[in-house]
Order: sequence, then C-alpha cells, then structure tokens
Amino acid sequence: MSSGQPSPSRVDVDLVVVGGGAMGLATAWQAASRGHEVVLVERFEQGHHRGASHGATRNLNVAYDDADYVALVQEARRRWDALADETGTPLLDLVGVVNHGRPAMLRRMRALHVDAGVPSELVDAAEAGERGRGIRFETEVLHVPGSGRIRAAEALTVLARAAEAHGARLRWSTPVTGLHVEGPERVRVVTADDEIVARRVVVTAGAWTEDVVGGLVRLPRLTVTQEQPAHFTVTDAEAVWPSVNHRPDPDRPGESWWPGVVYGMLTPGEGVKAGWHGAGPVVHPDRRSFEPDPGQLEQLRRYAREWLPGVDAETADPISCTYTTTDDEDFVLDRVGPVVVGAGFSGHGFKFTPLVGSILVDLVEGGDAPARFRRLGRP
Repeated sequence: MSSGQPSPSRVDVDLVVVGGGAMGLATAWQAASRGHEVVLVERFEQGHHRGASHGATRNLNVAYDDADYVALVQEARRRWDALADETGTPLLDLVGVVNHGRPAMLRRMRALHVDAGVPSELVDAAEAGERGRGIRFETEVLHVPGSGRIRAAEALTVLARAAEAHGARLRWSTPVTGLHVEGPERVRVVTADDEIVARRVVVTAGAWTEDVVGGLVRLPRLTVTQEQPAHFTVTDAEAVWPSVNHRPDPDRPGESWWPGVVYGMLTPGEGVKAGWHGAGPVVHPDRRSFEPDPGQLEQLRRYAREWLPGVDAETADPISCTYTTTDDEDFVLDRVGPVVVGAGFSGHGFKFTPLVGSILVDLVEGGDAPARFRRLGRP
C-alpha cells in the first residue's frame, strides 16, 4: 500500500482493529469468522508485557452483585467453551472461586445466582478452611464451583491462531500514528509503515485508548493505573487452591489498612498470585516505572501473612501491569460513525473476552451493545 494520500474510491479492507491484546484478538477472530476482511495492528511485539493482557492466569468468577454481569459471565463462559471446541485447546481450569468478606454482599450475590441458575453455596468459615486450608477465612464464604481461572497467556495465543485461521492478518510491531474519519463508511489508519483504508475501525488500545481515539470520539473518563500483584511461593504442597476474591469489610477495624479488594489464584509453576484491585498509582502507559510501590508491596506481604497461610509471604515476586477503568468500572462498547471503541476492561474484563469480541463485531455490523456500555459521544 502506498504511503501517499489514498484515492477517494479506495477501500482496502472491511475492518482494521487497533490493539492486539485480548479484546482486539477476540474481535479479529469474531470478525474474520463472520467473513470480514480484517487487519489487526499492534504497536508492540506479540506477547509483550507493557499492557494489561499478559500473564499466565486470570480469575473466572461469577460472583457479581449485579444481575447484568452475572448473565454476561454466563454467556462469556459459553463462548470460552466454543473457542476451546474450535481450537481443540482447553482454556479454563474450573478449580472454583471462593469469595469472602462483606457477608451481606455475598448473600445478595447468592440470591442472584439462584435467580440465574448459577450453582453456588454459602459455606461457613470453618468448613471453607477445611476445604482450602491455604486460605484463612473468618466470615461466611460464597463458593462458586463452576468458576476458576482462565489460562490467559494461552488464550492470547489461541485467539491469534484462530483469527489467522479465518483469514485475519495480524501485524505486530506496527504503531498507529493517526486515525482519520473520511466518511460514514471510511476511515484511514496511518501506521509507521503505510496507510490502510477501511469501512470500520475497532479501537481496543487499552491504556492508550485516549491517545489513539480521543480526538475522534468523546470518551468517558478512563483512568490508567500501574498495578502490582505478586506471586508467592506455596509452602503447603497438599493445599487445595481455588481462586479467591476477598473484600474488606468496613465494619471490621482490622481491615481498615487495606488499599482495596484482594484477588488471587494459583498460577501453576509460578505460585499463588495475589494483588490489590485497582489500587495502584495513576500513570501514563508510556511513562511507567514498572517498579512496585514499596508501601503497597509490604501491605501485600502483610495480607499474605495474615490471610494466606499456605504461602511464604516473604517470597513476593512482583508483576507490573496496567488497569484502564471507568469511574463506575462499566465497560465502553460503542460506535460513533465508522469508529468502534472497546475500553475500560481492566480489573474484571478478561473473563468476558470472547463475548466482548462478538459485541464489538455486532457494532461493526450496525448492531448494538448493551445499553449500559454505550457511552461514547461526538467530540
């Protein structure tokens, strides 16, 4: 393709996807499987660690205090299974998820599960401790046995392979330097190497969303933070490790020092991963330190000492990633003209990956996203 100004009649592809993390790859897979000609461009190399999609594992948890999200997780689970069937690659380890802290919220979640047909149970702290002795419990526990963890790194590889199998072209190490809307079905994507003219563009650029598309659409506020979970060495070889979410209870003084909710899961071969949810410092993704905040890291060690008896709390091996979140943690799934945006997934979005890809392609094709996620305006 020429790097000069394109002719008015030229259209190279149906769709360009900007951003090759989980959501971009899922979009490319879904679009290509529906017969669209797709090019995905990603500024970094495949498998990079600069964004939010890297890492071996993510929680798959259906414990939401919100009926919409409970239904969405159920649909996402079906789509994970479909991806596994298509590619012959299991991507879910259904080790269960235990949720503890804030018992009144857990009871509301349990009621939503009953309404939605999600198998779950409320278990007292003593019984939960007997089942999973690597974790300490002091309050009632909501156990969701059909949940667990996603093989996240493997999922990225599988999504890329599935997208290419349907004909999508994936271009790594290809920064986008400009987007230009030139008509209701025409957008010009300028990269460091050339230009691509498409009928639609889907922007799934994570922490770089504002940089890429902020001049074309009016976004809700997206806050980018540098998060710092860590892996801890397992000391109890016989312990059973479900994934875990632990919410601080404002009525329990001993939890007042917590920066936020704790999530955790066993990452086979690396240890138990635990982290504070959305508690890191605000950053620009190009100006990150990648170094953990010493105070928060020590707080995470303290949490492990007090609540994870099955690990060695002094072995914390920090990980660095970004969150990109809206103020209410709802996603952005919307279209203005030929520009579709998927953003604000961090902290709880990965579990929805195959469903998000499908919704974004629905938007490409003129359909709608759920109303609560339609959040774009014209600049």
